[in-house]
Amino acid sequence: MDTVVVLGIDAHKRSHTVVAVDQLGRKLGERTLGTATADHLALLAWAERFGDERLWAVEDCRHLSRRLERDLLGAGERIVRVPPKLMAHARDAARSYGKSDPIDALAVARAALREPDLPTAQLDGPSREVRLLVDHREDLVAERTRIINRLRWHLHELDPAWQPPPRCLHRPKHLNELTHKLACLPGIIAMLCRELVDWCRQLTTRITSLDAEITAKIAELAPALLAIPGCGALTAAKIVGETADIRRFRSRHAWARHNGTAPLPVWSGNRERHRLSRTGNRQLNAALHRIAITQAHYHPDARTYLTQRRTNGDTSSEAIRALKRRLSDVVYRALLTDANRTSQRDTLAA
Repeated sequence: MDTVVVLGIDAHKRSHTVVAVDQLGRKLGERTLGTATADHLALLAWAERFGDERLWAVEDCRHLSRRLERDLLGAGERIVRVPPKLMAHARDAARSYGKSDPIDALAVARAALREPDLPTAQLDGPSREVRLLVDHREDLVAERTRIINRLRWHLHELDPAWQPPPRCLHRPKHLNELTHKLACLPGIIAMLCRELVDWCRQLTTRITSLDAEITAKIAELAPALLAIPGCGALTAAKIVGETADIRRFRSRHAWARHNGTAPLPVWSGNRERHRLSRTGNRQLNAALHRIAITQAHYHPDARTYLTQRRTNGDTSSEAIRALKRRLSDVVYRALLTDANRTSQRDTLAA
């Protein structure tokens, strides 16, 4: 690494703690300050004492560090994001015991020294908007599920024989039927049911509008990703939002490690073995899993590949994991294609 000094940051809601280390991981300085832009400017002034060649390492918790990253990137600084698991391992390996903000910041800096190819931070772009919309939609879906569960208990109390079909109470047809049946029933339980039905209808309307908005955005941002068999609009939006610009990863292998599809070696001796990785971004991993399962049912090439893996001795789970690793490369190339297309379009527009 050419960088002389690494500045590890432990970010919190009301304060950030920064520890500077040299290339050998020795602590050079420490500073705790607030989270406003003026505090970040003071941090930059403090960091100048360590020279111009420096790298900022931030624990990857973007809701807490977004303003800090924006201010540092605006000042032309370089930032890498350190996954919390790497920071935890660096802290456990240190000779100092306990947990504090300075200890965590030191662990972040040492983790960045140990892992030179971490993903870099970039200014927010369209992928940030997609992620916010997807997260908001998931929150509304979870809220609707909670309401439907409560509604079913109230309906059971009104009449145990009255059981709507499963996974249908978000549909307008069944909501209208419930509204008609509950209209003439007296009592507090019936009143609560009517309110829950109205609430569920409102949430369904908003979720549907979000689906349309997300689909329109992702069709513009990621046409190559949508062209992959088994990758629908919501899955593509989840991948784009969680990846936050594929160009910050140095290679397809780095992205596979980030999304948890790169298998972990677990062998010592003559037989090479690998096992499932539980590390990486689990949201990305789940999105790739949905594509893999869909292709396993409907895509001829994927079905042929899975059959070959099973013939060679893999279990069904091992074959699916191998397919997910191949899909990771396919998705990586599609994301690069979409990112380059967007950059060319923005350049022409400018």
